Amino acid sequence: MDRQKLFSIIDDKDTNSSAASIAYDCFMLTMIVVSLIPLMFKTQLELFVWFDRISVVAFIFDYFARWITADFRYPDRKPAVAFATFPFTFMAIIDLLSILPSLNLIGRTYKILRTIRLLKLLRLFKVFRYSTRMQLLFRVFKKERNVLLTVLAIALFYIFTTALIMFNVELNKADPNGVVIFDSFFDAVYWATTSLTTVGYGDVYPVSDFGRAVSMISSLFGIAIIALPSGVITASYMEELKQLKKGGNDENDD
Repeated sequence: MDRQKLFSIIDDKDTNSSAASIAYDCFMLTMIVVSLIPLMFKTQLELFVWFDRISVVAFIFDYFARWITADFRYPDRKPAVAFATFPFTFMAIIDLLSILPSLNLIGRTYKILRTIRLLKLLRLFKVFRYSTRMQLLFRVFKKERNVLLTVLAIALFYIFTTALIMFNVELNKADPNGVVIFDSFFDAVYWATTSLTTVGYGDVYPVSDFGRAVSMISSLFGIAIIALPSGVITASYMEELKQLKKGGNDENDD
């Protein structure tokens, strides 16, 4: 198989993908799911070892297949530059980090089971590459990044402000059992974040009347702040979806 044909299979970005490209994407998505199954259990069975071996072979093939076709992926660069810079791209780093734990090539320091399991969780990011809908959502975030960053800045400012107010209002205040609720500023930040998102776990809460009033105001404003990005993302996603369908219909008409 020549490199051009291989590239068209593993990295087909056309609206109407070829059957081989669709089959490859489905296979890789299956491998991602299979590789994550052992992370759902505390004990490691022999079957899980084979799951990991099979999936990592697929990931290694995909990694090197994308590397040797990097010049097609970056036509604006010289082939030598494309091959040299590919390992340093975001998704290539994710691919490599998700492979290394299974090969035990991450050194003695990182052979702790929990660290290996966390590194394997990076395989979730590979879904963005093989799922058209996930790629569409990623384009929406990229397109609306300025608006989303503005909302994020507002949310962070609001969290810090309300946390600062609550921490000083509830300073040294204790519940009926004598336990100080807001023992540190981090507790206040944690409370402000859960209140902003209207989750409110109830493990950290104000005990004074003034603190409760601040909590109610924070929850009301939290609904408004959270609603802002939701509307932007939904509108932009529907627009991208319409353009995707329109492109597919235009190609069918041709």
